[in-house]
Amino acid sequence: MAIALTESNFDELVNSGKPVLVDFWATWCGPCRAIAPIIDEIHKEYEGKAFITKCDVDSAGDIALRFGIRNIPTLLFFKNGEMVDKLVGAAAKSAIVAKLDALL
Repeated sequence: MAIALTESNFDELVNSGKPVLVDFWATWCGPCRAIAPIIDEIHKEYEGKAFITKCDVDSAGDIALRFGIRNIPTLLFFKNGEMVDKLVGAAAKSAIVAKLDALL
C-alpha cells in the first residue's frame, strides 16, 4: 500500500533524494478509487527506487492547497524536492510509469 502523505512527513519524503509520486485523492472520488489498485501496484514495483504516496485531500487539505489541486485524482511527480511533472484525472498505468521512469 502506498505511503500516506501528511504535513508531518511531506518535506522529509519529497526531499529524500528519490523520486516521489503523490496521488491526491479522496474516499468519495470514483476515479480515485479506480486508479488506487494501479497506485498500489506501482508502489510494490518501485519499492526502494521511488516513494509512491497518497495524499487524502480531505485530511491534508493544506498540501492540496499549496499545489493548487482543484481536480482529483491529480498525480504530482517530484525530483530533488521540486515538482517536475503532473497528471490530472485517472491515468493509465503506462502513462504513470513512463513519467516515473523519466525521473530515475
